[in-house]
Amino acid sequence: MSRNKWIILILVLVLGAVALSACSQATPEVVEKVVEKTVVVTQVVEKEVEKTVVVEKEVVVTPTPAPEPVTLRFYSTTDIPTLDPQIAEDVVSINMIENLFVHLTNYDLETAEIIPETATSWDISDDGLTYTFHLRTDIPWVKHNPVTGETVQEVDDEGNPRFVTANDFVYGIKRACDPNLGSYYSSIVAPLIVGCEEVLNYEDPENIPQELVDAIGVEAPDVETLVIKLNFPASYFLSMTPMWTMAAVPQWAIDEHGEKWIEAGNIVTNGRFVLNEWVHGVRRTLLRNPLMPEDMYGDGNIEKIVINVVPDVSTGYALWLNNEVETSGIPDAELQAHLEKYADETVQVPDLAVFYFGFRETKPPFDDPRVRRAFSAAFDREKFVQEVRQGQGLPMKHFAPPGIFGAPPIDEVGVGFDPEFAKQQLADAGYPNCEGFPTVTLLGYSGQSTLNWIEFAQKQWQEHLGCSPDVIQIEQQSFKELLAATAASTPDEEAPHMWTLGWGPDYPDENNWVGDVLWCENPGNRMKRECTEADDLIVQAREETDPDKRVDMYRQIEEMFFGPDGEMPMAPLFLRIAYVAEHGWVTAPRALFGGEQFYNWSIDQAAQMAAGK
Repeated sequence: MSRNKWIILILVLVLGAVALSACSQATPEVVEKVVEKTVVVTQVVEKEVEKTVVVEKEVVVTPTPAPEPVTLRFYSTTDIPTLDPQIAEDVVSINMIENLFVHLTNYDLETAEIIPETATSWDISDDGLTYTFHLRTDIPWVKHNPVTGETVQEVDDEGNPRFVTANDFVYGIKRACDPNLGSYYSSIVAPLIVGCEEVLNYEDPENIPQELVDAIGVEAPDVETLVIKLNFPASYFLSMTPMWTMAAVPQWAIDEHGEKWIEAGNIVTNGRFVLNEWVHGVRRTLLRNPLMPEDMYGDGNIEKIVINVVPDVSTGYALWLNNEVETSGIPDAELQAHLEKYADETVQVPDLAVFYFGFRETKPPFDDPRVRRAFSAAFDREKFVQEVRQGQGLPMKHFAPPGIFGAPPIDEVGVGFDPEFAKQQLADAGYPNCEGFPTVTLLGYSGQSTLNWIEFAQKQWQEHLGCSPDVIQIEQQSFKELLAATAASTPDEEAPHMWTLGWGPDYPDENNWVGDVLWCENPGNRMKRECTEADDLIVQAREETDPDKRVDMYRQIEEMFFGPDGEMPMAPLFLRIAYVAEHGWVTAPRALFGGEQFYNWSIDQAAQMAAGK
């Protein structure tokens, strides 16, 4: 090899070694950029030769951190009882389901009008018995992987992407008629839909004939058309169509996982959020569904929801004070100080929820209506709202609140607080001044606020009836445990005599109160009521098409339950209008019906993050 060639070769090798040495260095983040460089080599023979050499040059770039997702932070004092739309019956579950699943229709938060969701339009037959819904077909079924963080669209056995169809609604609604689910809300939809009650009440639930299931009045002529047939022209049916009980659900996922289909990693959803994490009794996390059609995204900017379980409201309120959650209930002991210090960060939320004492009518001594009337009339609702609730509510002496179609005026029906009437009723039942009255149990859900409530009741019954606190044994359980303890299927010997509970509206009609809670034929009849003339009138009222006649019927029904001679299956106490601590950086339009629409909530992230520093 000539000397000139050796010189050129040595130079190329040196340049190559420099390049290789540079590529091997560890850096935080390296962007390799190929550069063409012209090298001029002067040879001994003084002849210039141009040689193009490729070298690799490092460009070190400082990593740009990913932006923090806009995060809504909550706390809860209980785990989620279920995420199954057909089974859910409590506000904790329903709030989650509202954001994980789409429904047939939705509520406008400002007007409470029914607006499109999966159904873009609908037709009602002249006789009011057939509803035809026209569905959009671009809503994907998705599964989220909590490990990888990836959300992907579900595919069928042939690899085709799955979208929500009318058949998914047919499956969901027919599933709601299945008695084996044990769903409270089955009894709410069953009376309306053709064939549903026959399946729900079939004498052998394990062996329901397929022809009965096939006869349920819901069908899908094609993937974008859903037809529902009613037993009677229920004028309020359209207002029920946003309900979770009639939501589409993924049959293939339920068939594969059974009861575990709702767990993180298994659950298949179609809503604005996906379930990223559910550590039972500890925490749940939702993330925005990136595959949701853009026009269904909602008006809010929330990208992530984190809800931690805490033992009580006091613990949650401490998190609010430390700017770790956006909203909080306010402990009774802290309310006045809070109102003085944080008036600008306090809102009052009238959610139309009515709270009451339920009575087990089949468990002595509350099998006697005079005892039930006595305990109801001996409770001073006005004093309770002012002193214990600190003004957060309105006293109630019948069930349905203002704002519900068919509800009587708030002060015109029912006995309410009448201590003399209460004493006479208890004496007529054989217990003058509570003499000889047996020990009974009053069960409340956990938390200091409820404890204040039931301790107040103890004192009221001692003052106005002469019943020693020892006679009224109070207990507390989690909300989920209380629901189980008071279920209609729980034997009387295991059930409490009385319990605390509240009912918030699912749709704006009186039938949702006396019909869906008190009607004797509800499988969820916690009071174990026997059927009376009031129940006949409930059926007549829900089938009546004349609104004026319906209003008159519901007034009669409320009087039959809560008047001086009323059955008194429960003691209505107050309509909740709660103070809520809410930081100024959150915009939270509240829902009166159904679950909270977190997809319409917004956060000023800059203000939120500044407060957290």
